[in-house]
Amino acid sequence: MQAQLVFGDGWIEAELPDDAHVVEPGLSLPLPPAPDVAAAVRDAIERPLDAPPLAELARGARRVTVAFDDPTVPCYAPLWAAAVPLVLAELERAGVPREAVTLLCANSLHRQFTPDELSRVIGPDLVREFAAPGRLRCHDAEAPDELEDLGPTELGEPVEVSRFVTESDLTVYVNASTTRGFSGGWKSVCVGLSSYRSIRTHHTPDTMSMSTEKNRMHECLDRMGRVVEDRLGPDRIFKLETILSNPLQVHRVLGGTVGGTRREVLDVTRAHQPARRDLLPERVDVVLYGVPDWSPYAAFSFLNPILTLISTGLGYLGGMIEALGKPGCTVIMATPCPDRWDEVHHPSYREVWERVLPETRDPFEARDRFEPELAARDDYVAAYRTGFGFHPVHPVMALYPLKRLRHAGRVLVAGADDPAVVRHAGFEPVETVERALAEASATHGPNPSVAVIQYPPAASRS
Repeated sequence: MQAQLVFGDGWIEAELPDDAHVVEPGLSLPLPPAPDVAAAVRDAIERPLDAPPLAELARGARRVTVAFDDPTVPCYAPLWAAAVPLVLAELERAGVPREAVTLLCANSLHRQFTPDELSRVIGPDLVREFAAPGRLRCHDAEAPDELEDLGPTELGEPVEVSRFVTESDLTVYVNASTTRGFSGGWKSVCVGLSSYRSIRTHHTPDTMSMSTEKNRMHECLDRMGRVVEDRLGPDRIFKLETILSNPLQVHRVLGGTVGGTRREVLDVTRAHQPARRDLLPERVDVVLYGVPDWSPYAAFSFLNPILTLISTGLGYLGGMIEALGKPGCTVIMATPCPDRWDEVHHPSYREVWERVLPETRDPFEARDRFEPELAARDDYVAAYRTGFGFHPVHPVMALYPLKRLRHAGRVLVAGADDPAVVRHAGFEPVETVERALAEASATHGPNPSVAVIQYPPAASRS
């Protein structure tokens, strides 16, 4: 059969076996879009699931933080621009003046964003109003005076959270998207507004997961959330959680407690999005897909080889490898993977590419050996705090998807501009998808079973 595969910012044609299984990636929920996003937000604010209405919670508040996801979140619906003004209006109705509100971008260890970039997310009017008096901020995970240590969880995990949360009478968090079991819940506050010291306890190669069942990352985050609620009280955080029909359209906005909105999102996801391991009756020898020119970490920037081959290629797209592929399967990725680097927004990425990968492709060893050193680098920390660069440990975390090599036998990359780039990552370059399939036949025997995942082209925020 002839098939089109996404290939960077374009497409390629490939000839595949007639009996190849074509698999939809399940990126969208089969749910209708809300006819009116503003009405969906208003309903969540006025009729939350398990908390008093926002106006009731806000009465008497003297200081309020309205936090929101950063632009790395794959939501291209006008959610932020609709929700934040409605939240501000409801706070005013409750007697909270706009001068008492801080808008806080929850960028975690991602880079901080410029006012112009944030205007593309929350709207230029809000940026003009809040930026000049310093009430529009990006989170700084390296600012000791802006973090509060709330103590450990019952398992000893440190819980550090922004003082804009702990010193506000109320925090309203606007979440713009939930992706399977990965995002939302306490991840919004206990990652988006936390410190590297806290984040490293649950951001490990084995714990980061998109699973809606037995998700160890969110089990840790729930423990951290209990500490936050124990210290601050149960009514100090009001959550708006969004379920998307697809990256361009909102299905529903939920209001309430962090736990209540999280439970509803998981219930809806489980009911309408089948587990990836159930997409085929049997596992296959070859898992094949194209890699779009997309990464959440390339918002207002562009990809580099770590993001293309490992973070997106094996990471965000690679969950299908273990779900569909047999142990020892061959993975074929099609991507041009240009050798380009954004030294401003990804300042430590090239060093990790050049220093870490030649020494180890074991993400656990990379984490143990290189993260502590990079976290202490003054130049990279300064680039994160004042230069709009990602945190220095972020590219090591971007190597965590290399854990999938414990399941996959080979990774072949078809069509890369420079084969040396592919070899540097430890993968095998091939000229075409057809040649890669022939290589897979040499490994698995004639007529290997093939699953083709039809990833779409990806929207980019640029």
